[in-house]
Amino acid sequence: MRIQLQIILANASIPLGLGSNDYLNNYFMPAYPSGRQFTPQQYADVLIQAYAQQLRILYNYGARKMALFGIGQIGCSPNELAQNSPDGTTCVERINSANQLFNNGLKSLVNQLNNELTDARFIYVNTYGIFQDIINNPSSFGIRVTNEGCCGIGRNNGQITCLPLQTPCSNRNEYLFWDAFHPTEVGNTIIGRRAYNAQSESDAYPIDINRLAQI
Repeated sequence: MRIQLQIILANASIPLGLGSNDYLNNYFMPAYPSGRQFTPQQYADVLIQAYAQQLRILYNYGARKMALFGIGQIGCSPNELAQNSPDGTTCVERINSANQLFNNGLKSLVNQLNNELTDARFIYVNTYGIFQDIINNPSSFGIRVTNEGCCGIGRNNGQITCLPLQTPCSNRNEYLFWDAFHPTEVGNTIIGRRAYNAQSESDAYPIDINRLAQI
């Protein structure tokens, strides 16, 4: 069974996206001490160290091709806009800056692991940058609303996330966010397509998922 698992993992391109909830449900929540214990750089370093340990566990199980998705712009999510944006539109820079520290560390980790584990291949997907493209020019993606959830309650439909039996918007394909935190299917599709076939050099590093799968 273990040999079969190793064969499957060795031939699979495994997408991984970790870290968002560590910021949403921990570092930026006053109820938790992490925001007072660590500077943004220290917290990013702690997360990257833990991430590296998990990736090495996957490697030991046989995984050889892994696509690491960076964190998107949490400071532009309806929840953070509702709580911390003065106009409900301007993204929260202190949050996005912290997210970028994590992303920079993740990209560096890709280089480190590619150098150390030479029979494996790791890539970094620039979710943050793809989000920025959507927010800067939503109409080119068929999106009309970038600062509100399709389903939710309160300012930006982001103060309370989508509740059971609540009626969502009727035009969800025009929204970037489904609820207070999560992208819509349209938003995720844009990210997925550009991760698979990079439209610019910054979308994926050092290669995209399509090329990773062919290795």
